[in-house]
Amino acid sequence: MAMAATINIGFTGPLSGGAALYGKDALDGMQMAADEINKNGGVEVAGKKYDVKIVSYDDQYAPSKSAVNAKRLAQADKASVIITPHSGGIFALQGFNEKSNFVLMAYSSLPKITTQGNQLTVRTTPLFTNYIAPFIEHAMGAYGKKVALANATYDYAKAWTQEFVPAWEAAGGEVVANSPMDYNKSADFYTGVSRALKGNPDVLFVGGASEPTGLVIKQARQLGFKGGFILMDQAKLLEVAEVAEVAGGMDQLEGAVGLPPLASYGIEAADRVVAMYKQKNKNREPTTEVGTQYFVVHLAVEAMKQAGTTTDGQAIRASMAKALDALPSKYNVNDVTGIDDGGGLLAVLNYAVVKEGEMELRRSVVEEQ
Repeated sequence: MAMAATINIGFTGPLSGGAALYGKDALDGMQMAADEINKNGGVEVAGKKYDVKIVSYDDQYAPSKSAVNAKRLAQADKASVIITPHSGGIFALQGFNEKSNFVLMAYSSLPKITTQGNQLTVRTTPLFTNYIAPFIEHAMGAYGKKVALANATYDYAKAWTQEFVPAWEAAGGEVVANSPMDYNKSADFYTGVSRALKGNPDVLFVGGASEPTGLVIKQARQLGFKGGFILMDQAKLLEVAEVAEVAGGMDQLEGAVGLPPLASYGIEAADRVVAMYKQKNKNREPTTEVGTQYFVVHLAVEAMKQAGTTTDGQAIRASMAKALDALPSKYNVNDVTGIDDGGGLLAVLNYAVVKEGEMELRRSVVEEQ
């Protein structure tokens, strides 16, 4: 019996350094999908059978390394689909993905990713700007109008800040301190957090990868901060509480607003992925990175089926809408409802607030433009 051919799907992301857990979660979700596809007999594209292989390289969150990795994936590994989970890497890859004819599956919620006319990019998560209004409404209503900025320093965090600050001020709020910190390098945020707290804020705006975000929150509580937290969407509430070992767990996040784990989504597809993940990871809950990248691999493979090719990035990208329609709902972890003209996936918005030590899920459908 002839062996199946192989589809290589590429990944470049942080697998070492301060964001390593974030990158590993994304990679775990991709591998889960590939394992499932292969266990079920692989995939047939244009009458030929294929297994799916995930080929991954560590970029340590550095865009220059992302570009080197992606060129290797496209040229040596013949990957026609490459996934990266950070904006710096995404913009680096957008400099040559069209010429190299690979589809960039971009896990970032920056609007700019799909407004520059790149024809081979798919943004795989809702726009972060959709979170700003409900996050501000909760935090300002529960705690007050003074906010201190204590988030990360990389481009994605700067973009969040650029959109968040005028929205906070338009709602009647005041920014009393601005103390950005390098979440990827430092393990001690005492100086930066102390600087943020000098403004006597009601709310701290924080966020980067979950582990350093948890350390920032832990040190803020240790320094006596009693207010609320707004977490950028990269950080996840459960990961912040458990992985970073914030003393007191979720109780220390009282009043925080941010993104919940898959287990709280309350939809069949998400519950299914949670169960699959916990068969191998009994002591951890899967994050949205796990669920999203699991879905993205299934979507990419379905697009290849619809396009009738595993190698032509343009044809694969052009088949994404058909793939969304054809993909069984059991794979649609994020309630994706469509894809817009720029290549952004449209999905239900899931977020949560922490009340009395428990996460309370909030959901809304957003029609992105």
